[in-house]
Amino acid sequence: MTVIKMTGGATLMTATVRRRTYWTAAGILIVAVAIGLLATTHGKAATKPAPPPPPEVSVLHVEGEDVATYREYPARTYARDLVEVRGRVDGYVDRRAFDIGSDVRAGQVLYVLDMRPYEAEVERARGALAQATADIAQAEAALLKARQDVERLEPLVKEEAAARQDLDNALAARQASEAAVVARKATVEANRAILRSAELNLEYATIRAPISGRVGDSLLQVGGLVTKTSPQPLTTIVPLDPVWVRFQVSEAELPLFESGKRGSLAIELVLSDGSVPAVQGHLENTLNSVNTRTGTLEVQATFRNQDHTVLPGQFVRVRVRTAERRQALLVPQSAVQELQGQQSVLTVGADNIVQARAVVTGDRVDQRWIVEQGLKTGDAIVVDGLQKVRAGTRVTPRASSVSTRTNGR
Repeated sequence: MTVIKMTGGATLMTATVRRRTYWTAAGILIVAVAIGLLATTHGKAATKPAPPPPPEVSVLHVEGEDVATYREYPARTYARDLVEVRGRVDGYVDRRAFDIGSDVRAGQVLYVLDMRPYEAEVERARGALAQATADIAQAEAALLKARQDVERLEPLVKEEAAARQDLDNALAARQASEAAVVARKATVEANRAILRSAELNLEYATIRAPISGRVGDSLLQVGGLVTKTSPQPLTTIVPLDPVWVRFQVSEAELPLFESGKRGSLAIELVLSDGSVPAVQGHLENTLNSVNTRTGTLEVQATFRNQDHTVLPGQFVRVRVRTAERRQALLVPQSAVQELQGQQSVLTVGADNIVQARAVVTGDRVDQRWIVEQGLKTGDAIVVDGLQKVRAGTRVTPRASSVSTRTNGR
């Protein structure tokens, strides 16, 4: 930089030259920075973004498996042999001897009526029987005397030592004594029957459980009047072991259950919480007609219920073992897609490209379907990540952690 020395305004000119030089350098720097930024932005815009990696999906390789096939039916338990407890004699309830809702045994005392009137009847009948028995002894003694009179008079009449009239009177007395003995014996039998009836009434005044089972509510309390003609029972008892179950099957399934009545069909009871008691049921009956409105037939079965956990009126399911399948191909239910009545699964080929495969499913085994058509052993099906892919998508397959074996059978 050249400095011109001048007097007066020389100093001012030198400052002005310095400022212009400063701003010129700053402008050059700003322009260079702007050009660099533009070049950088242009370079980034020209670079294309990298494509995303193929989505990961869980695949399951289909393998043949020996399984048992089952069918399940909604069912309801019921009390087939429910018994209404009624009074056989009239009387006031003196005592109730059971807890409502408890289990009772056959012959256990349930109610005790006021027994005093029936005890009096028994005593009266016993007295009448004793009197009739004494009358027999008196009649037999009279018969013995009549026979002796006849035996004494017969030889005398033959020897004409006694009148014929006396013998005739003795014979008539003997006949009357014999009839009196027969009548007294009949009276004894009648009084014995009266005593037995009185004793039965006294026995009926204690009302006992006719069967074993669970007793219901008491519909008559202590002090209430029991009448043998009452339309209302005192209580009810239902047997709980075995428990009866009824369910409906289609008309086409009838041959299966008809053959199952011979004991070849295994059935299980599934409770509302999903638990399965460790007992096998037995088919007992199939009704004699098909419901024309529903095309179904009622089937009845029994299950052991030793702990009395199942009660009449419960909604349950009946699981019926229908067949044994050899090397069946099974897929999870969640892997099967259904659209307009057509079922399909997504498979992954050797090139990791997803393909849609139409299938036909059969019976269900736990949470899986048996595939009748559309798959073969070794095919890889998508079981997790179905919402991320569709046919034609390239994927990254990984082995599924879902078990391929049946649980709980």
